[in-house]
Amino acid sequence: MFRSVAATMALLLLPLCASAQELEPGAYWPIPKGLNIFTAVNSFNWGDLAFDPSAPIDDASARINTTALAFTRAFSLAGRSAQAGVVVPIVAGHLEGLYLGVPAQADRFGQGDPRLRLAMNLYGAPAMTLREFAAYRQRAIVGVSVTVAPPLGQYDSTKLINLGTNRWSFKPELGLSRTYGQWVVELMAGVWLFTDNTNFLAGRTRTQDPIVATQGHLTYKFTRSMWLAADANFFTGGQTTLAGAENLDFQRNSRVGATFSTALKGGQAIRMSVSRGAYTTIGADFTSIAVGYNYAWAR
Repeated sequence: MFRSVAATMALLLLPLCASAQELEPGAYWPIPKGLNIFTAVNSFNWGDLAFDPSAPIDDASARINTTALAFTRAFSLAGRSAQAGVVVPIVAGHLEGLYLGVPAQADRFGQGDPRLRLAMNLYGAPAMTLREFAAYRQRAIVGVSVTVAPPLGQYDSTKLINLGTNRWSFKPELGLSRTYGQWVVELMAGVWLFTDNTNFLAGRTRTQDPIVATQGHLTYKFTRSMWLAADANFFTGGQTTLAGAENLDFQRNSRVGATFSTALKGGQAIRMSVSRGAYTTIGADFTSIAVGYNYAWAR
């Protein structure tokens, strides 16, 4: 029974890099306490970049590959199902475009800002042992989480393009999930909050307004360990100010995509996703493909 349950649980998490563009079905599905999950995921992103119209950058595009390693631990918090996780991304990117009308390009490789996440289900998912979870049938779930991205990624204040952000980022979020037979409907709403980057381009201060991020998922479960989800999100805000002057970079973007997940033997699972920009004002209008491997084990 343990192998069956562990394999099913390994499907639940595929952490990606901290971003308002996240599409994460199953983020609040419960996990039996005492279960550990190791995740390795690789995502490839390519497409166009849209900058502040006043910036001297035109016809910009990028190809970015991210490999993320993550660890998640499920436990009981006040008798409710809870989980804590950490994600460390390694990023390789190539960007090109016209700077002041002259062709230019840049390459970056290194660690991005890591991400720490604590999530707890407030309703519909008590803390469960593996045996109790085997008999659990998911219905309505209400969960909350907080994600923190500390400024530990690669950063050079003399460069405009960096892998790290040189600031703290925080995201409180509320998640709702309801199961109807083999269908699961999920809605999530959160807000990214940012501290100031006080060393942007050799000492200037860059601030950014909050970004409100919402996402929705419609999942069909073929079996308990195999499912397919249709994903969509919308995020808005994030206007920046540099040395007291406002930039024309207010975001109003959305993405659509799909995610497939299935269990393998012995507590293993794979998860695949594809998404693309549906509407972009400022930011990355990317097509993204991700493949992840999960391995779950009890303590």
